[in-house]
This record gives sequence, structure tokens and C-alpha cells, in this order.
Amino acid sequence: MGTTTELDVREIMPFERHAKIFDIWHALPVGDEILLINDHDPRPLHYQFLAEYEGEFEWSSDEKGPQWWEAHIKRIALPKA
Repeated sequence: MGTTTELDVREIMPFERHAKIFDIWHALPVGDEILLINDHDPRPLHYQFLAEYEGEFEWSSDEKGPQWWEAHIKRIALPKA
């Protein structure tokens, strides 16, 4: 079992959130995951992962509003060279 990095972005300015998430994602080894805690549905982020990292991640949502949402983003493969 891998390591979980908890990332609560509710206190991060909205324009800085995706950059922070992707900084952590790019350093994440296979088998590890991000537990993302957000103040809104992270569906646009999920779509971005689908577009840019297809086959490299698994996504599951645990909480669905109205106060917060939690999503587990697990790295299952490295980018193809």
C-alpha cells in the first residue's frame, strides 16, 4: 500500500490551487495518492486529469458537499515516454 498525501486546498487562493495539486502529482510515485479536500466539487480538475493523464490515475470521491468534497487521486502509472 502506498502513501497518502493530504492536500486541503480550501485555504489556498483559487488561482494557486491547480498549480499546487499538479506540483504534488508530478512528484508522486506509482502507488501513492493525493487526498484532495476542496470547498467545491473538483469535477473540472477531474476532467483535466482525464485529458492530460489518461491511464495514469484512479479517481474516487468520498464526500460530496455542501461544505467540502474529498477526492482520492491515485497514481497507477508513470507517463509514457
